Amino acid sequence: MIKISKSTRLTYRLMDENDAELLWQLDQDPLVMKYIKDGELPSMKETLTINIPRMNHYRNPEAGWGIWQVNIAATNEYIGWIIVRPMNIMLGTPELDNMEIGWRFKSHTWGNGYATEAANHICAAFAEQSDVERFCAIAIKENVASVKIMKKMGMSFVKEYVHHDPLGDWPVVYYQMAIKR
Repeated sequence: MIKISKSTRLTYRLMDENDAELLWQLDQDPLVMKYIKDGELPSMKETLTINIPRMNHYRNPEAGWGIWQVNIAATNEYIGWIIVRPMNIMLGTPELDNMEIGWRFKSHTWGNGYATEAANHICAAFAEQSDVERFCAIAIKENVASVKIMKKMGMSFVKEYVHHDPLGDWPVVYYQMAIKR
């Protein structure tokens, strides 16, 4: 079972269907959703009928797959999440040695290095506790903040392509890095 310990400033917990309210609240910020689903803010009904079933599709506590809640350790404030799942799992062709990592954080916390700290910490935990060989991340090209995090993590640009997902197809950039053991 993958365990994610506290990092310098942050704590982590694997989220589940009981966290629908937290997931929905984060997605109500237009700045957070600017590059996701064309900026559309989901209703609570969509969170319950689409987002929670999607999360449950790939959530695997033993493997550490899912959405990891991120809180500020000093205050226990929920500030966002890091997702870890096999690349292409939503298409039914999971790459079990290549984990997709992604993030979503409340806009008032941006610029503090929380996403980079959390993503690096979670990648390090997987490197120590699993057989994962690579981590990858995708983003809309114009989402320069996310691309910057990918580069800070040590990821390299691989390609630009149209990413297929049951929710739609989006042109993205794909970055990847090998696990360092």
